[in-house]
Amino acid sequence: MNAPFQETPADAADAEEKLPLKVLIAAPRGFCAGVDRAIEIVEKSIERFGAPVYVRHEIVHNRFVVDGLREKGAIFVEELDEVPNDAPVVFSAHGVPKAVPAEAERRKMVYLDATCPLVSKVHRQAERQIEKGQHIIFIGHVGHPEVIGTMGQVPDGQMTLVETVADVAELPFTQEDSLSFLTQTTLSVDDTAKVIAALKDRFPQIVGPRAEDICYATSNRQAAVKAIASSCDLVLVIGAPNSSNSLRLVEVAERLGTDAKLIQRASEIDPEWLEDVGTIGVTAGASAPEVLVREVVDRLGEWRDIEEQKVRTAEEKMVFKLPRELTE
Repeated sequence: MNAPFQETPADAADAEEKLPLKVLIAAPRGFCAGVDRAIEIVEKSIERFGAPVYVRHEIVHNRFVVDGLREKGAIFVEELDEVPNDAPVVFSAHGVPKAVPAEAERRKMVYLDATCPLVSKVHRQAERQIEKGQHIIFIGHVGHPEVIGTMGQVPDGQMTLVETVADVAELPFTQEDSLSFLTQTTLSVDDTAKVIAALKDRFPQIVGPRAEDICYATSNRQAAVKAIASSCDLVLVIGAPNSSNSLRLVEVAERLGTDAKLIQRASEIDPEWLEDVGTIGVTAGASAPEVLVREVVDRLGEWRDIEEQKVRTAEEKMVFKLPRELTE
């Protein structure tokens, strides 16, 4: 019979040395309605059509989510020409240029559009502004798939991309030109306000959308980080390095003078980050599932004695309908 385990003085000392750590968990955080909808479209497409179902571009910018869908039967590709004609294909939540569904129809493919409805709203606004004869100044990040998709809604040369106030100063237009502006949905609220102010200052005639294009989820997550950052020594943002809204959350914390780090999984946390840290903030970008938040908090609990506190700044009840092809 084995002798019962007895804690040694060293073990007892280690237990006593587990310092307290206050964890402020931002709310809202994580999945938004558009991401929920996009993931459900892929899952239900696999149920309806059987595996494999192709997805053009990552359905959302999160490796954990993409890997999970891949295990269920999704195949992710970058271009439509990688998809067989007889296979169903889903377009990502970020939206695609008009030429993509047009090519799918030409090839008589079965396709489902998982574009976030709030991105689709920007697409419709772009079409209306072009119909009015306005040249569109689009505020967004070069190379982001949402920007590529939105600029692909209008003929070449009728939309100009800007990222910064400095870009506005370089625009070749005059106060005689008919101009309008739109924005990417996942931008920094504060930065975008500055760019819009610069546009209106330089071009008083410019016309904007009735309501801002930055989506509710992006705005809410940034506001939640603002609410906790000044009370934290460090903010951890769970999200992908190619996720615009997650990167903006890091910037929001840093601009309030708080150290912030973007991580994809709990395994990326360096315990040295916790030295001299008494309060840590945790949030997640709109493409990061709640399971990763719990994973991070559990990981912190391996090193420190955790006291959790949720800080909520808004309630989110938005739900988007699925495409008719999956509900009829």
